[in-house]
Amino acid sequence: MTTMDIKEYMQTVGRQARAASRRLAGATTAEKNAALLHIAAAIRREKAALVAANQEDLTAARAAGLETAMLDRLTLSEKGVDSMAAGVEQVASLADPIGEMTDIKYRPSGIQVGKMRVPLGVIGIIYEARPNVTADAAALCLKSGNAAILRGGSEAIRSNRAIAALVQEGLKAAGLPAESVQVINTTDRAAVGELITMREFVDVIVPRGGKGLIARLLAESRVPMIQHLDGNCHVYIDDDADPAKAMKIVENAKTQRYGTCNTAESLLVARSVAPAQLPAIAAMLTEKGVEIRGCEETRALVPNAVAATEEDYYTEYLAPIISVKVVAGIDEAIEHINKYSSHHSEAIVTENHPKAMRFLREVDSSSVMINASTRFADGFEYGLGAEIGISTDKIHARGPVGLEGLTSQKWVVLGDGHVRG
Repeated sequence: MTTMDIKEYMQTVGRQARAASRRLAGATTAEKNAALLHIAAAIRREKAALVAANQEDLTAARAAGLETAMLDRLTLSEKGVDSMAAGVEQVASLADPIGEMTDIKYRPSGIQVGKMRVPLGVIGIIYEARPNVTADAAALCLKSGNAAILRGGSEAIRSNRAIAALVQEGLKAAGLPAESVQVINTTDRAAVGELITMREFVDVIVPRGGKGLIARLLAESRVPMIQHLDGNCHVYIDDDADPAKAMKIVENAKTQRYGTCNTAESLLVARSVAPAQLPAIAAMLTEKGVEIRGCEETRALVPNAVAATEEDYYTEYLAPIISVKVVAGIDEAIEHINKYSSHHSEAIVTENHPKAMRFLREVDSSSVMINASTRFADGFEYGLGAEIGISTDKIHARGPVGLEGLTSQKWVVLGDGHVRG
């Protein structure tokens, strides 16, 4: 497509999405659930075709020299297709937030005033590699009454088109507009430029991808975003930490998976317990192949640690590397976290309740935990059923974003012929 063709195409997609969003806003829970169950059944029925389309994407990706980690995210196995269908069914089983009225109160005038939960409207989702996001995002947007414009990575175009066709089949089977979910049918990056500036058609952008993608969107988007740039998460081992809990939490937070945004990238240890606890924790991390980059006190206790730079404390490694700092206590730990963190997820290990409560209040991140791994910062683990992403912003949505995060509230007034005096 030429630049003009892409602009015209995206305007058409936007108009169709806006029209579909009006219908979805009034769709019943039964209609939305019927569509979701049709979609899940279609995904299961076409398992072989989806795997075949994905194999074509993988062949092209290998030829293009995509790195192993990206190939892993791109792969859609038969088991992955089953999980994708199960995820859609799970969204169907969730409570429908739309139309819920809360905080209804009588005013002195006799009217009742409250709030009703409503869809955001049209959500644009921009993501890389993972084809299952196409089904997950479609399901969450549909259940929350929003139209979706999905722009997956060029490396997954065949997989995404195949999944989108099944989503639209399910929508039509339930009597809902097929345009409620549209996958952008071009790999040209100019389409992204159009999507993130179409304020007349798109209400929110949700980016799911690497730091480079999100940084570009933050710089160029004219549409509000639900996003986080990176996940520099911390575990702080307090003076009053239980050593066994500390070992277990650090091991899980850092080594269960290295490439996730809720993986711990920094470890802080109170000076009073560092000599007793840090060498054993460091030995465990080293045995698992994790490189330790530490302050001078850390290096004195852990001979194989390399010197940490100032930049290390800001870094989301997404790799078997961790920065370590010995701190005086909770005051310095909170100060360090609020300075260097990306405000994603932080944990304290302590048996001291007042200090734990202080950590919860004063650490400025979207998820703050006591005696638990940062890896719990996830929509499924929080009981949201599924998540569209994680937000480190403070307005609208913060932390894992599920169905409720894809809605807003409007004021409603209930009267019976009331007029203002």
